[in-house]
Amino acid sequence: MAKKVVLAYSGGLDTSIILKWLQEERRCEVVAFTADLGQGEELNPAQARAESLGAVKVVVRDLREEFVRDYVFPVLRAGAVYEHDYLLGSAIARPLIARHLVDLAAALSADAVAHGATGKGNDQVRFELGVYALNPSIKVIAPWREWSFDSRSSLLAYAERHGIEIEKSPTGESPYSMDANLLHVSYEGGCLEDPWQEPPAAMWKLSCPIEQTPDDPEYLEIDFERGNPTALDGKPMTPAVLLAALNQAAGRHGIGRVDMVENRYLGLKSRGCYETPGGTLLWTAHRALESLALDREEQHLQDDLRPRYARLIYNGYWWSPERMHLQALFDDVQTHVGGTVRLKLYKGSGTVVGRRAQNALYDEKLSSFESDGGAYRQADASGFIKLNALRLKTIAGSRRTARSKQGKS
Repeated sequence: MAKKVVLAYSGGLDTSIILKWLQEERRCEVVAFTADLGQGEELNPAQARAESLGAVKVVVRDLREEFVRDYVFPVLRAGAVYEHDYLLGSAIARPLIARHLVDLAAALSADAVAHGATGKGNDQVRFELGVYALNPSIKVIAPWREWSFDSRSSLLAYAERHGIEIEKSPTGESPYSMDANLLHVSYEGGCLEDPWQEPPAAMWKLSCPIEQTPDDPEYLEIDFERGNPTALDGKPMTPAVLLAALNQAAGRHGIGRVDMVENRYLGLKSRGCYETPGGTLLWTAHRALESLALDREEQHLQDDLRPRYARLIYNGYWWSPERMHLQALFDDVQTHVGGTVRLKLYKGSGTVVGRRAQNALYDEKLSSFESDGGAYRQADASGFIKLNALRLKTIAGSRRTARSKQGKS
């Protein structure tokens, strides 16, 4: 039986009740660990609530720069997107939290770590695969898979009995399941469980509704080196500061909202809504710069591997050797990706309107419809086409003959 547990504590409904449950049911000393990933105003009430609930120690670590530099940017360099739309905002935060849980448990001689992920979701997998990869002998407590509570309403009843103050919606219902960090805010649960129902306008936190966005476009430029964003409008910035600035700019113009039904690793489908304003601009700009800087086969190889990489991240395999091998390949390709991308922000979209690369493979003279001075002989394309058409002509001729024989028989 664990005597001291380090709990990944957000301050929300689930983890507040877990803190009390660990004390009452497991008779554990609980250390509440909160990672500051840019969730902002949630931090102060979370720390105060953990102290009021009897945590023996509350640890808050500012991980914003580490999060963006070592987790967001590697995924950006890989250009990974899960199921076409999800920029993996929660999935890449979990391995970082897992690493600090393990480190803190070792520093405080804790017997176990605990998390508030439900038994239906992806986060339980992400947390625990990360923890076990970093410390295979550590114990993990996952209350949602052990206790008798089976709904958020039963959790609210427990909270009321124990005097745990939990934020509720104006209607008195349990709040959305939300996860916020510098890259995104995610929303699940409540009315969102009906995929036919439009998300409430008041739900969104980071972006303006299109109806309230400026009527004039805004332009900005992002500089990249080795696939990493380094400056905004010519001003060098740290990773976290740059992403925060992009969130502000993109949010003003209603950019980055996604409403999707995704396939969870456990086999369930889930409707999730995401706001990723600054990240949407980064992914768009990065892709545009790659189109100038990379060879066709480099681009296509990445395109083949990106869905696999995104699934690894989504499913919790950040610390796996296969993810690290893929990361090494992407990072090697990204050594050539440097330059500047200009974006036009207007009414929900961030459109690329200019790009220049430090070592561009694009040759304006070769691509021009005007004279290229003989650098490209258009007549040479005839042989290229004939050779590539040979197999198609062979197939067509053979099958035409076969059909003719069948018709005569």
